Amino acid sequence: MRLKIHHIDAFTETLFTGNYAAVIITEEWLPDQLMQSIATENNLSETAFARRCGSNSYEIRWFSPLTEIDFCGHATLAAAFVLFNQDRSIDELLFSAKAVGHLKVRRAAEGYIEMTFPMRKPEPITHIPRELTKGLSIPPTEVLLSQQAYFVIYPHEKDVLAVRVVRDELMKLAPLDVVVTAQAKKYDFISRYFWPANGSDEDPVTGSIHAGLAPLWAQKLGKKRLTAYQASQRGGILRCMVLDSQVIISGQAVQYLEGYIDV
Repeated sequence: MRLKIHHIDAFTETLFTGNYAAVIITEEWLPDQLMQSIATENNLSETAFARRCGSNSYEIRWFSPLTEIDFCGHATLAAAFVLFNQDRSIDELLFSAKAVGHLKVRRAAEGYIEMTFPMRKPEPITHIPRELTKGLSIPPTEVLLSQQAYFVIYPHEKDVLAVRVVRDELMKLAPLDVVVTAQAKKYDFISRYFWPANGSDEDPVTGSIHAGLAPLWAQKLGKKRLTAYQASQRGGILRCMVLDSQVIISGQAVQYLEGYIDV
């Protein structure tokens, strides 16, 4: 079987930055194990598989090298980038995923793609897990929790940049991941995302976690439009707008590779 594959750098306009994703558009779903094997072979943050189910409407699934993921923002952006490039007359898409429902995506100005996500604002917790404390070189003082991750809020931007993790300790928090964040000077806030149990030690740019970060910082800063930077080695910029029950995450993308795989 020959499948067309695209390799996209998301949340960036510059090659070799942002977060990488593979995109495969299929007529019918491949077997789950085959999709996982392809994602493992690709060894990118995620591989997105999208199956057309209607006019400009697609079902979408995301696989890390380790497991299927419930919700992935950057690979959704990558898939939309591929589909928009295939048909320049299309300005809107609708993706559907089992865990998060419908995700509306549209073209925007300056090459940006806007994705409407469900709000996933984290809530305060009273007990900080020992594994979280042991897993971060800078002890957390304020911690919140969403269905996706522990949110560690640091008082200074430099803390986010300097923190180191103990992989084995953070893995014990599975299935939850960890995001560290702080208010920033150049941007409204910055973050880093660690997910050793579900993907890799540090994710380059994580669109899904900004469905929680954006409303968190919107409340703290008293503003609904924010610009975020994920401070990984590759780095990426996200524009965020917080609505009543949704968050719009916008980013750019660039194609690195287009080709075929034989499976």
